[in-house]
Amino acid sequence: ILSKGELQVSDKERHTQLEQMFRDIATIVADKCVNPETKRPYTVILIERAMKDIHYSVKPNKSTKQQALEVIRQLKETMQIERAHMRLRFILPAKEGKKLKEKLKPLIKVTESEDFQEQLEMVCLIDPGCFREIDELIRSETKGKGSLEVLSLKDVEEGDEKLE
Repeated sequence: ILSKGELQVSDKERHTQLEQMFRDIATIVADKCVNPETKRPYTVILIERAMKDIHYSVKPNKSTKQQALEVIRQLKETMQIERAHMRLRFILPAKEGKKLKEKLKPLIKVTESEDFQEQLEMVCLIDPGCFREIDELIRSETKGKGSLEVLSLKDVEEGDEKLE
């Protein structure tokens, strides 16, 4: 082991490890995604079943987070699934506000509220994949005067569904 650097892993151990990774990936997907129609989260068991349906095989040398993002892409083809949106609030100085608003428009999914007095204050929902881009845009355009605040990492409906 010391000279070659390899440790023998039994078949059962390897199988258990892969099963654990499979569950971890399903948990990450369930945590990050919602049904786009109801905005409700999916259960881990449902995600696991869907992963088995698309015959997803775990890659032991890739991180579970990378694989979870891959699984989301693959599941979009077979079921109604979407990453839960992030809720953000920007506060931008009036001068840069109008200019920046136009640049941010394509990245914003839903604008919830907008207030333009001395400064532009906006609460909106975005796709989590766009966060870094939006953050850099606000930093570079306002030279540190604008602020970006994450109100919630995922916008989901909680509680019981009401049937009529």
